[in-house]
Amino acid sequence: MSILINKETRLLVQGITGRDGHFHAVKMKEYGTNVAGGTSPGKGGTEIDGLPVFNTMYEAVKQTQANTSIIFVPASHAVDTIMEAADAGIKLIICISEGVPTLDVIKAYRFTQLKGAKLIGPNCPGLISPEESLVGILPGNVFKKGNIGVISRSGTLTYEIVYHLTTNGMGQSTAIGMGGDPVVGLYFRELLEMFQNDDETEAIVMIGEIGGNAEELAAEYIQKHITKPVVAFIAGQSAPPEKQMGHAGAIISGSSGSAQEKITALTVAGIQVAKEPAEIPILLKSLLSE
Repeated sequence: MSILINKETRLLVQGITGRDGHFHAVKMKEYGTNVAGGTSPGKGGTEIDGLPVFNTMYEAVKQTQANTSIIFVPASHAVDTIMEAADAGIKLIICISEGVPTLDVIKAYRFTQLKGAKLIGPNCPGLISPEESLVGILPGNVFKKGNIGVISRSGTLTYEIVYHLTTNGMGQSTAIGMGGDPVVGLYFRELLEMFQNDDETEAIVMIGEIGGNAEELAAEYIQKHITKPVVAFIAGQSAPPEKQMGHAGAIISGSSGSAQEKITALTVAGIQVAKEPAEIPILLKSLLSE
């Protein structure tokens, strides 16, 4: 079984008439996602590739009964767009936009919580439940339906590791790219709990990277609450201190947030940590055969 999205997901694309919104709306629809339409202020009443365009999320939700939205708008408009979706009744919001100011994200995240909505991102690739629904910019062809849950801070690493899983015959229940900014919506703890409660997810892959303490907190949570096998990989093992490596959240300050610190915390919690992405299927197969 998938988490968060499935065949019943009804999706709205916020920013559907922009270059990226249009391109990925078509890709998601081709994958099989139930794309109900999208929004673009001032262009309501038109269509794009057969999908209706609305001026506001309130109108779009009323007309389509959508429950999920994905955001392709500039960073300067992302927070208002997130809050408009939550206020209109959307329960799962995926924000692809990058470069959104951290304080703005905190404001939007608190608003979504007040409205009972879940936020993924910003600066994320989205998520996929193979053969059910794709909400994001992930390459659907590398994913395969199965029983491995994947949680990742890195988009590109998600694709690489999923490729290794798929080529080794290990399909995925749901794969989620959380985003690499210092503040994002759903994070390791909440997603680990969802996979733990999903009967058809048999094991979990956790892809972390340098910066912050999310992996250390996840290790503590796994040790106390997760009974399913977990394999991890930490990116940035060669990163020098005080250097941002790709993501806004991927920065080491002194010893805090280093790859070694995270690997140690995970190992102490009894979690096997792969030295390289290709090792993950090997570790998983060993754990699942026990």
